[in-house]
Amino acid sequence: MTNGWIDIKNTDMMLIMGGNPAENHPCGFKWAMEAKRNRNAKIISVDPRFTRTSSTADLFLQIRAGSDIAFLGGMIHYAIENNRIAHDYLVNYTNAAFIVKEGFNLPEDGLYSGFDSAAGTYDKSTWNYQAVGDSSGKTGTAAAHSCDAPEPTPGQPGGTAPPPSLPPNVAYDLTLQHPNCVFQLLKQQYSRYTPEMVERITGIPKDQFLKAVDLFTSVRKDGDMKKVATIIYAVGWTQHSFGTQIIRTAAMIQLLLGNVGRAGGGVNALRGHSNIQGATDMAGLYDSLPGYLKAPVPTDTDLATFLKRTTPGSSKPSPWSSMNYYSNTPKFVVSLLKSLYGDAATKQNGFAFDYLPKVDRDYSWTHIWDDMYNGKVKGMMAFGMNGVMVGPDTNKNINALKKADWLVVGEIYPDETSEFWRAPGITADEQKNIKTTVYRLPCAGFAEKDGSMTNSARWVTWKYAAVPPPGDARLDQDILAQIYLGVRDLYKKEGGKFPDPILNLNWAYADVAHPPLSQVAMELNGKALADLTDPATGQVVKAGQQLPGFAWLKDDGTTMCGNWIYSGCWTEAGAQIQRRGTEDPSDLGVYPNWAWSWPANRRVLYNRASCNPDGKPWDPERKQVWWNEAAGKWTGNDVPDFKPDSPPKDHMGPFIMNPEGVGRLFAPIGVLADGPFPEHYEPIESPIKNPFHPNQSNNPLVKKFTTPYDKFGSPEEYSIVCTTYRLTEQYHYWTKNNPMNVQLIPEPFVEIPVELAEENGIRGTDKIKVISARGTYIAKAFVTRRLKPMMIDGKKVYQIGLPIHQGFRGMTEDEGRDARTPANLLTPAVTDPNAHTPESKGFLVKIEKA
Repeated sequence: MTNGWIDIKNTDMMLIMGGNPAENHPCGFKWAMEAKRNRNAKIISVDPRFTRTSSTADLFLQIRAGSDIAFLGGMIHYAIENNRIAHDYLVNYTNAAFIVKEGFNLPEDGLYSGFDSAAGTYDKSTWNYQAVGDSSGKTGTAAAHSCDAPEPTPGQPGGTAPPPSLPPNVAYDLTLQHPNCVFQLLKQQYSRYTPEMVERITGIPKDQFLKAVDLFTSVRKDGDMKKVATIIYAVGWTQHSFGTQIIRTAAMIQLLLGNVGRAGGGVNALRGHSNIQGATDMAGLYDSLPGYLKAPVPTDTDLATFLKRTTPGSSKPSPWSSMNYYSNTPKFVVSLLKSLYGDAATKQNGFAFDYLPKVDRDYSWTHIWDDMYNGKVKGMMAFGMNGVMVGPDTNKNINALKKADWLVVGEIYPDETSEFWRAPGITADEQKNIKTTVYRLPCAGFAEKDGSMTNSARWVTWKYAAVPPPGDARLDQDILAQIYLGVRDLYKKEGGKFPDPILNLNWAYADVAHPPLSQVAMELNGKALADLTDPATGQVVKAGQQLPGFAWLKDDGTTMCGNWIYSGCWTEAGAQIQRRGTEDPSDLGVYPNWAWSWPANRRVLYNRASCNPDGKPWDPERKQVWWNEAAGKWTGNDVPDFKPDSPPKDHMGPFIMNPEGVGRLFAPIGVLADGPFPEHYEPIESPIKNPFHPNQSNNPLVKKFTTPYDKFGSPEEYSIVCTTYRLTEQYHYWTKNNPMNVQLIPEPFVEIPVELAEENGIRGTDKIKVISARGTYIAKAFVTRRLKPMMIDGKKVYQIGLPIHQGFRGMTEDEGRDARTPANLLTPAVTDPNAHTPESKGFLVKIEKA
């Protein structure tokens, strides 16, 4: 979230799409209701189903699953055509005025300029800014430098030609009239997204669509800048083959309307678990290091080469200023290496950079399981991760595990992954031929261990163990420590091809076999390895002391820090994440002394944008930060997300993590794989061809695997759109082991429209089969009016929805009522090319009576 849960109470307008917080985030949703109650805020709910969130909304629109970009693109078109934009914000805080290189082409045929059909990738050299210029857009020449260069293709040499990079001095036009400025290209891109086209693609009638976009953009009616709107989403957006671009479109809307960085604004992702945010912060993604630093690739032959590739230089109009905070990447990386390898990381050996593994291919979820199926991955350790249930195409995952040599599962209950060999349909004779050795390790449950959780709002909060683990159950870190120490001992005794990273790993915990998580948190925060002095204030941090924050990090080996964005969470003043101060002087829900939020305890990111270019709040009643002329610094109710002493006259951009210093309406080279502007593509399985470009219906960068299980359905056979979702009464795949949860939802069901039921002779509670090209799901029919037939490009289309929770493991209380078929038997193993998230929220099925 750019903002936070409590901050939602400050909004005037909410667009909730791709999420159902009333049911899936019920505690957090109270802040949306508080905004309605106290501010008369409006809620627009756009969802394939009429949900409990929809029941609280001022306006509900039923949308076809997977058509979100068409809806949001239509909103951009409407906002521009009706001047519902924040002009001063747009010009000064976004790249709207930046001029794009000649040769860049929009995807009128479904493809941007530079597409290589043979390789299935883009040459992004035209997705760049024009170098050098003045406000008239005149251009000149300038040497470009490393700045968001595209990632090298893993496993392939970089070649002799340097990758394209952003120019340091960008041509621009503050009038926004230059035909190749970002704003004009944006206007042209979404001129095709008319209300009529939105209706064809989404199924939302034109009049309803216009009512919704008029209501949402009304916060900018007549140039008003005081009101603010927020966009709230969850995995209903991410789990598509274009999920990243859906979210990008939302961010672009919020930039156009001037809603980012403001109390009650932003783009707010609702995480489905208490620590999903923390997992990604700590490099839960294969292509990043902790703190969202880029992972090394084989062409990064040494630390200097890696830092040259990954450290951006600023790229902006020459009169403007950019903080470009990722220019500090060398400090973050060297401090991380010192944290990992301690004394073994020296300046002479490049701070042990060579110890880091290099990403030589795609190691995302679907690729791991595909590699396992094809014999490349021999074993897996699954802790708190039920891969058979979580991942797409359950049959493929089960058959991949059959080919593994071994599987280690750390859980509190037997689950579908640890008992994949007992899946329905596998006979006793087949079980005898499965050679996979399965090790089940009893782990501690959430109430049996301490540690921190990082929620959707980036608040890092310490929790304490309520009871000790029962029986032989062990803490996660104890299990991992035992494995690591055992592997290290083997390397010490037997040697190995490259033992150095294991033998030299920094394991400086008070109890090496039972590492206290408090010490891990202190390691993440970082400490000084030599005496440090702040030249501006004279403050001294002695060697061995905890660092006050990431501003103290160095690239010379005198600091260590496990994750730069967490620096400040556990300082010499103590554990900031254990604080429980309930004071909120601003009444904006900041609560600055409750826990700690990254980065630097800031509650709203980019909050400099809450002020106009002169440094005065757009809305004085919701003051977050402001320029204090007398003090010569930024101050406020929140921690300024900005260079504290940069006066407004310097025109430093508020989006300090971007080389440009401004928000990106146009995403230049190296940012996204599939286009600098979002474009509507159909899901891989769709009832229609793409009305914009039928010959390029899907995202051209989506990879399709080639195993016998990777099948795709055609609309001629599978004509119903299916989406999946969660229930309030169940928590993913764990609570089906809890008697009370099972009593609440004892058996699976499928929501189907009344009209579809009538056409198929189905009555409520009849058992039905939901069949995709990959598998069959059996459950009772829940005939409802919450889903209605839709007209999609002149064709009647039905949608159905099914909960994800039940599988073939759990309580036997529902024995005989549950076919024990996981929902992901139906879903395809195709992913978004940026975030690598599977497309679980929109695919084709057919139904029949069981």
